[in-house]
Amino acid sequence: MATEDPAKMLSHAAYDSKVEGNIIFTRLDSAINWMRKNSLWPMPMGLACCAIELMATGAARFDISRFGAEVMRFSPRQADVMIVSGTVTYKMALAVRRIWEQMPEPKWCIAMGACASSGGMYRSYAVLQGIDQLLPVDVYISGCPPRPEALLEGLMKLQRIIEGETPIEDQIAGIREATL
Repeated sequence: MATEDPAKMLSHAAYDSKVEGNIIFTRLDSAINWMRKNSLWPMPMGLACCAIELMATGAARFDISRFGAEVMRFSPRQADVMIVSGTVTYKMALAVRRIWEQMPEPKWCIAMGACASSGGMYRSYAVLQGIDQLLPVDVYISGCPPRPEALLEGLMKLQRIIEGETPIEDQIAGIREATL
């Protein structure tokens, strides 16, 4: 098998002035989902040791901004993803729920670590045995504590979930329900 000249193989990637001005056809849902998945604003709900790994994910080494989630918001009214990391006690549960309710729609939740997912090793009267008993969880990340790479994988999984949503149809259905 003859090998081709590398310069000829890369010729298709060269600048082409004819590409400018072309039209891209897509569905409105696909465009909205593409924007949403690439501009997530996390609300870090760091409750225990997993929060240290959450902070490491935002640092330069792991760089969560590569995935469009670099804008950590500490105001629930500006966030659309709540990352619950750590042990959720019953005393904190009402505050977590209140913050969740203050977040605008659409919103998603990531349970980071064994404690947020299932109560972890704390089987006691004071610890909520999974944040999913309090609010809907979209992505679970296992580990005690999970590494920053696991959080990035969970974020990419959430992006795939967002990519498949139908926001316009959901909004129309919500408007119909509100008018009935």
